[in-house]
Amino acid sequence: MDNKQLKNKLDKIADLAKEASFKLSLLDTRTKNATLRQMASALKKEKRRILSANKKDLEVCRRKKMPKAFIDRLTLTEKGIDEMCDSLIQVSKLDDPVGNIIKSWYRPNGLKISKVRVPIGVILIIYESRPNVTADCIGLCLKSSNCVILRGGSDALNSNRAIFDILKKVASKNKIIEGSINLVDSIDHKAVDILLKSDDLIDLVIPRGGEGLIREVKNKSRIPVIKHYKGICHVYVDSEADLNMARKIVFNAKVQRPGVCNAMETLLVHKNVAIRFLPRMIKELQEAGCEIRGCSITRKIAKNFRNVRLATEKDWVMEYLNLILSIRIVDSLDKAIDHINCYGSRHSDSIVTDDRKNAQRFLKEIDSACVFVNASTRFTDGYQFGMGAEIGISTDKLHARGPMALEELTTYKYIIEGRGQIRL
Repeated sequence: MDNKQLKNKLDKIADLAKEASFKLSLLDTRTKNATLRQMASALKKEKRRILSANKKDLEVCRRKKMPKAFIDRLTLTEKGIDEMCDSLIQVSKLDDPVGNIIKSWYRPNGLKISKVRVPIGVILIIYESRPNVTADCIGLCLKSSNCVILRGGSDALNSNRAIFDILKKVASKNKIIEGSINLVDSIDHKAVDILLKSDDLIDLVIPRGGEGLIREVKNKSRIPVIKHYKGICHVYVDSEADLNMARKIVFNAKVQRPGVCNAMETLLVHKNVAIRFLPRMIKELQEAGCEIRGCSITRKIAKNFRNVRLATEKDWVMEYLNLILSIRIVDSLDKAIDHINCYGSRHSDSIVTDDRKNAQRFLKEIDSACVFVNASTRFTDGYQFGMGAEIGISTDKLHARGPMALEELTTYKYIIEGRGQIRL
């Protein structure tokens, strides 16, 4: 397909989505919820088809010798498909944000002013290796009455097509207007460039993937972008921490699923507990296959352990997405806060402490989307937050921050009702 043909194809998709967005905004909640429930049932019935498609993608990636963390993000299992189905069901049970009156008031002249939630319109989602994003985004966009254009990575093309085809069939059966749900299946990189110039048709772009993808989208887009940026997440073990609790939280935050954006990348430990805490912690992490990179003090404490490399300045700003962990000993809570605000990506950070004042200071002074006390950073997730699913985790401050779900996929308009008032 030459450039002109590709542009014509993409323009047609965007035109159709824009036209559909006006009618989709009027769709009633009952129809949306019924469609979501049927989508969940359809995915369950078509498990074999989805797994077969995913197997093809995995075979190609293994031949290319893609990193283990990448393959982990690409892999679908029966449990993973069940979770996709459950997300759709959960979204169907949530309150519909569309038409919700945020607030209303009367003016002295008798005008009634209401601030009301409305869909954003047409949302372009550019994502890489996670096929579950296809179902999550379709479910959230349908419930929030937004038309969606999905452009997944070439490595997950078979998986994305299978999921999309199943959900599109259900949408058509329920007479969801054509153009509401769209998949760009071209693997040509120029497709993204063309779409990012369609600011007259597309209202918002959400890129989900590596730092390179997000920077490219941000630099090329004429459309507003909400960045699902890198996750340089921290856990700080305070001088007043319950060390048994801290070990469990640290292990979970790093090891449970290291290839995702809410996994811990740097561990900070107060100097007063470092000697008691780190030897056993490092042993457990290394037994799980984790490479340790530590500051000079960490290396002294870990002198009996092999292969503890000296951390460099680059390590403090590195999103490993792998079983690699940087460790730094700090003199105080102030130093921990300074480190996180200097080197972090404003994603998710946690303190482990039994000192309420220290916890409150950490919550107030850490400038991140999600700040935890005595819990793993792995909970930064729309599903875990009770949002049903998420369209991404925004590290921006406008207009959405943290896990983006139904409310974050709406904007608002003012409705003004009068009885013949005129301005004097």
